[in-house]
Amino acid sequence: MSEVNEGAAKVTDTAAAKTAKENPAEGSFEEMLEESLKSLNTDEKVHGVVVGVTPTEVLVDVGRKQAGYVPASELSADPNVKPEDVVKVGDKMDLLIMRTNDQEGTIMLSKKRIDALKGWDKVVKAEESGEILDGVITDVIKGGVLAVTNGVRVFIPASHASASRMEDLTPLLKQQVRFKIIETNKNRRRAVGSIRLVAREERKKKEDAFWATVEVGQRFTGVVKSLTSYGAFVDLGGIDGMIHISELSWKRIKHPSEIVNVGDTVDVYIRDLNAEKKKISLGYRKSEDNPWEIFKTNYPVGSIVNAKIVGMTTFGAFAQIIPGIDGLVHISQIADRRIDKPQDELEIGQEVSVKIIKVDYENKRISLSIRALLEKADEEEQAEKEETKEEPVIEEVAKEEPVNEETIAEEPVTEDSASAQE
Repeated sequence: MSEVNEGAAKVTDTAAAKTAKENPAEGSFEEMLEESLKSLNTDEKVHGVVVGVTPTEVLVDVGRKQAGYVPASELSADPNVKPEDVVKVGDKMDLLIMRTNDQEGTIMLSKKRIDALKGWDKVVKAEESGEILDGVITDVIKGGVLAVTNGVRVFIPASHASASRMEDLTPLLKQQVRFKIIETNKNRRRAVGSIRLVAREERKKKEDAFWATVEVGQRFTGVVKSLTSYGAFVDLGGIDGMIHISELSWKRIKHPSEIVNVGDTVDVYIRDLNAEKKKISLGYRKSEDNPWEIFKTNYPVGSIVNAKIVGMTTFGAFAQIIPGIDGLVHISQIADRRIDKPQDELEIGQEVSVKIIKVDYENKRISLSIRALLEKADEEEQAEKEETKEEPVIEEVAKEEPVNEETIAEEPVTEDSASAQE
């Protein structure tokens, strides 16, 4: 919290008490400040012009014979800022005299303490009006953080430092934040703020605007906020929706992390809305990647494909045709003979040739057959054997066709043959 030197603090408190006695309805902080400054010696508050800036101090001309300077620690309530980021040569500012050294001819001055006195009234009014203040987180301390606004340091408890509970507040350091003042101690000039209240109010406004315009099918670009075993939650810009695990991929996955990770930017669309429960169901899969569409285009009934055995049951084996598409080889279609169980002929991971014999697109079922290919192979083999048997007969007939004239001439002529010749 901002502090003034002990002398100025005592005088200010005295002036405030005097004003409170004279006026039961406590006067404004500006009047209290003005009263306290009047009671100060004229040497304690000065107006100066910056004549030089170094990494450790700011040199100021205060119109006196002494050289004025403001140490970096007395320049701003934010200990992280550099002097060159706060002032430049030629800037004019009000300052409080901290110490005068006549021997060295110097005056040590403070800007942050004057700023704190002036800014305190704004903080008090902000508590009464509910005004949102802008500030910078300058320190992470036990139990919360410190933010600087209008030169005043405001304590923000850990429970009020963000919209949701944060175990580690370090990421907030040096961040610009918006908060409300929820408590002040006017005597000690201390204030407590809340970032959470502002975040929740802004979130409520965004939710109202979102639900007023959102429609099923509308597309959004969001950021993956968290993962669970059943899906991924996506921040759509202050509004969260969920992609169910079944909507993350066309193929079967065991966990959403196989497809997305926290922090990933994703393109999604609204699948379903429940305005009453404020639930948003998101879609992520692309229709052009639908394996059923790919299958329908490239694998008509009657096609012969290579498939991998991926599962076994008592009534058959499941074979993957393409990623995301499995078909069933019924136990009666595994072999060309009766078998007791699929494991007698197949094993998980085995590559087999199958024939697509039936497709039910409505229920997404595919019937496959290994037996049909075995029977076809048997038929072809049998046909080859028959062709092989016929070939010698053709050769024998071919051998009988040539007629040997000499043999015919030597044959004896019988009566029948003679009569035939006559």
